[in-house]
Amino acid sequence: MHQRKIQNTSVSVTELGFGASVIGNLYRVTPAGEAAAAVDAAWEAGIRYFDTAPHYGLGLSERRLGAALRGRPRDEYVISSKVGRLLVPNEEPRGVDTEGFVVRDDLRRQWDFSRDGVFSSIEDTLERTGLDRLDIVYLHDPDAHWRQAAEEAMPALAELRDQGVIGAIGAGMNQSAMLARFLRETAADVVMLAGRYTLLDQSALDDVLPAAQEHDKSVVAVGVFNSGLLSRDRPAQGMKYDYQDAPPALVARARAIAEVCAGHGTTLPAAAIAFPHTHPSIINVTLGMRTAEQVGRNVELHDQHVPDGLWDDLRAQGLIRSDVLMGHGGGDVRCL
Repeated sequence: MHQRKIQNTSVSVTELGFGASVIGNLYRVTPAGEAAAAVDAAWEAGIRYFDTAPHYGLGLSERRLGAALRGRPRDEYVISSKVGRLLVPNEEPRGVDTEGFVVRDDLRRQWDFSRDGVFSSIEDTLERTGLDRLDIVYLHDPDAHWRQAAEEAMPALAELRDQGVIGAIGAGMNQSAMLARFLRETAADVVMLAGRYTLLDQSALDDVLPAAQEHDKSVVAVGVFNSGLLSRDRPAQGMKYDYQDAPPALVARARAIAEVCAGHGTTLPAAAIAFPHTHPSIINVTLGMRTAEQVGRNVELHDQHVPDGLWDDLRAQGLIRSDVLMGHGGGDVRCL
């Protein structure tokens, strides 16, 4: 599987990444054996970029991912985690987490983008994963914490990067405007962009993607299925868009895009994975993968041929923006 480099760093990631939120029991229980098998399948398929966070299952995702990777050659894969939510004892547990993960709530999340909070979070992540280092560290959802995130957390990460402790630093969010600020105004190397450069939403063209190009920085795309609406060949009513029931107009638009995909001999989910790579600053698409079967499907979709003419037709029909760029640049490409 091809690898692409985060610009101006020594870190390279495979074009397809393993998102480990779901093995933290997102929405439902994932047996430990299934989680381990998913990581094994990803490795066998050539995936070498794995993303996690303390938030995911109150540390369960980090523990499971670390255990699954522990026997692998450390220089052969890249792992990212996140800071901004410390895990602290929960003084009033109710039995189960209230933020979407089916885990006990003996711990709770505490927002902290201070310098000390960054160092403490990384130390805790290394303990949970059992790994010797993190390759990429993102600020996690700092939407309401810009000042502290920009003035304390990012400089702390930059210090660790400059010391060689971390390979690359950045921020991950569901919005693009603040990510553009991180690229323009801070030492960030890369941002993780959720859901804002997809077949249904190209708003990142207004801010974060131009910022990445102007400052020679990189973007990792996540949420490319927009919570599910783009994940099936034939979108249907009742499917989710940005975690809510998709409005009928968006379902109709997704169906129209699916028809154009079929006319080009490909599928909507394959096109959804391929689409972010049309922008030269986007170096990776990371997908949540709960089971070995999901890994197999995602790899198959990633490998499916999506002709360039598809994007031309979608632009011509007004189904994607007319200023969508073409090309696959943005960093060195090499085979794993």
